[in-house]
Amino acid sequence: MSLSIFQYKKLNKKRLLGYGFILKNKTYSMAVPVMKGEFELHIEIISPNIVKTKMLERDTHEPYTLHLTSEAGTFVGQVREEYERVLGDICEKCFEYDVFKTQQSRKLIEHIYEKYKGELEFLWEKSPDAAIVRRKDNKKWYIVFMVIKKDRLGIDSQEPIEVIDIRVKTENMPELLEQGNIYPGYHMNKKHWITIILDGSVSLVEIYKLLDKSYELALK
Repeated sequence: MSLSIFQYKKLNKKRLLGYGFILKNKTYSMAVPVMKGEFELHIEIISPNIVKTKMLERDTHEPYTLHLTSEAGTFVGQVREEYERVLGDICEKCFEYDVFKTQQSRKLIEHIYEKYKGELEFLWEKSPDAAIVRRKDNKKWYIVFMVIKKDRLGIDSQEPIEVIDIRVKTENMPELLEQGNIYPGYHMNKKHWITIILDGSVSLVEIYKLLDKSYELALK
């Protein structure tokens, strides 16, 4: 584990303060004793997700950095384990995922929660920029949110974009693809899924209609 765990997340101010952080000059600070008080881990967090740490020996106040290296040994391993445990706990309890930022993404996520009580699930540690939403009854996916590069859809560009994959009936696929702003499902079965870029090229009204159908298809 490293500070990269905070990359796709944003801090929750209320949770940080409730956890024990103190806010001063736009920085949230906290000192956590580790290794039974032998060390003190100083943590500073700046919105939205900048995290800085410093491990100090409690008696000498000298910095300790071996836990940040590949240094082997039982003691170093224990310090490293404690360091990762503290950061992991803070990340889990005081941060929220903040991957999908376009207006359409945010409205769609809100709509899904209000209508279906669906919530994003980030299933893949190596793909923190991908999330699914599934039905509550049978646990089948009906939408996938992703950040990919345009060239993955055959567009000549390396620009990152936010997209969704949703289910459609196979017989409706040709008509949808003829629109030119809807693509065969990226990373999914192209007979049953389509990809839509969340840049306004397809209206939210149309996406909501397609989403309803995808939700129904996930029941079968």
